[in-house]
Amino acid sequence: MALALDDYRLLGRSGLRVSPLALGTATFGTEWGWGAERAEARQLFDRYVGLGGNLLDTADTYTEGSSERLLGEFVHEERERLVLATKYSTLRRPGDPNSGGGHRKALFGSVEGSLRRLGTDYLDLLYLHVWDFRTPVEEVLRGLDDLVRQGKVLYVAISNTPAWQVSRMQAIADLRGWSPLVALQVEYSLIERTAERDLIPMARELGLGVVPYSPLGGGVLSGKYGREDVGATGAGPDGSTRRSHNLALGTLTERSLGVAGVVRELAGEMGHTPAQVALAWTLRKPGVTSTLLGARTPAQLEDNLAALAVELTDTQLARLDAAGAIALGQPHDLLASEPIRQVTTGGLRIETRR
Repeated sequence: MALALDDYRLLGRSGLRVSPLALGTATFGTEWGWGAERAEARQLFDRYVGLGGNLLDTADTYTEGSSERLLGEFVHEERERLVLATKYSTLRRPGDPNSGGGHRKALFGSVEGSLRRLGTDYLDLLYLHVWDFRTPVEEVLRGLDDLVRQGKVLYVAISNTPAWQVSRMQAIADLRGWSPLVALQVEYSLIERTAERDLIPMARELGLGVVPYSPLGGGVLSGKYGREDVGATGAGPDGSTRRSHNLALGTLTERSLGVAGVVRELAGEMGHTPAQVALAWTLRKPGVTSTLLGARTPAQLEDNLAALAVELTDTQLARLDAAGAIALGQPHDLLASEPIRQVTTGGLRIETRR
């Protein structure tokens, strides 16, 4: 069934209503070498919000703070109806180790800066951006809960953290009556599906809405790269540095281009663009609440928003699933094997939430 931006979904174990597609604003500002100038960023914002979109995603360090500043300027007139999500924990001042990390000092300093740049007195959603493996979980959770009690943050969430740590945090928050995590932001696409092993099942079990980022695999699934780009160096033919960035991250590989080829074939058969098909796949995956769009131009945004109208049949979904399939590994492969199924269920087909 076709969707619309105002077909709002509940975010995890909360009553907060958010659009099925979120507007990522890491592209607001040009400090990273490939973003949108102010006028173009305003066009992206106006189009998304004008169609009923309400979830806007940023971070304290995106484009050296320009993302939050521009977003704060744009949301001014419609602040109450919009859901502002930002993040903390990445290093804000080189040379100052306490300007990053999950600890209380970094948390409070980051939030105060975000509130100033966004021109608001509260954040709807605050993510811990990247787990630092050093800060005690109790310190993180208590700090987040204090901000909620102060009214500076309404809901708390997490990103880029091992599943075992997130599940531990959620259990501690429940036991101590602290604010629970309501969302999990994770890289997830047809070429990056490792979140299906533990992160997504964990989120579904513990009440975190999944918010995929990089759903197009850094643009690979949009069809913009070919095999000649594997191993290439420098900027792409359009002058963009995204190709070298993707190469550094290991996104441009023979496997990922093979998956992109299947997406491109199916898109051609359906009369859609590859990006629309790849985004539609994430929208229909169990546990996913809202998929992040990273459009840089109005044309890219229009193309991405059209994914809401893409209807995939079970056969088409199976074709895409097969193209990007990964081994779940242990213990999942063992638990799914027929001998174990016979021992635990007597051979009965029992549906799970995976």
